[in-house]
Amino acid sequence: MAGSLAGKKVAVLVETEYIAAEIEGYRTRFAELGAEVHFMAHLWGKSSKRLVCDIDSPDSPVADIHTMVVEREVAQAQAEDYDIVIQSANYTAVRLREIPPMGSLGSPEETRTAPAVRFFADAMRNRRIVKGAMCHALWILTPCPELLSGRRVICHTVVLADIHNAGGVYVPDPSEVVVDEDLVTARSFANFDAYFETLVQVALARG
Repeated sequence: MAGSLAGKKVAVLVETEYIAAEIEGYRTRFAELGAEVHFMAHLWGKSSKRLVCDIDSPDSPVADIHTMVVEREVAQAQAEDYDIVIQSANYTAVRLREIPPMGSLGSPEETRTAPAVRFFADAMRNRRIVKGAMCHALWILTPCPELLSGRRVICHTVVLADIHNAGGVYVPDPSEVVVDEDLVTARSFANFDAYFETLVQVALARG
């Protein structure tokens, strides 16, 4: 399977409170398959942003703090340039929904204007692009319920009510990974291996 994604480009939306093992999984495993991976966030006018992971789990105790530097601005990226677009897990989607300018009161209408929301929404409108969302990641779509409405998905129970209220069709599949054409979702990071392999298979099937 080595090199099976040669020539493909992958965008991963990430923010503070990411899961370090998930990000490293994308970095190494996509590279092994020959794909080019771009990690991006909203940089708020800066040239880079240092993100922090302090997730408390049996494999990564809270004392084990990870950091990563992101230098790609999602507001300057075009979803159509990518073959796979992934919203990373945990609380990254919440942070990426921050409405510019930071600290503004905003409005329900403006929730759609956050750069990462617009980027993922553009990817959702393009059925050629394979989309991935694991755990809490579907939060990135709640400002655009028309793009989630009727789509078969699975997610963490923490966000289940939000996804249901946005029109997503929750599928409690025992495999904990659900494919709805160009959209691949998983219940949590515990499903990472199956989720990643499914993303790859869906991408290969779409050419």
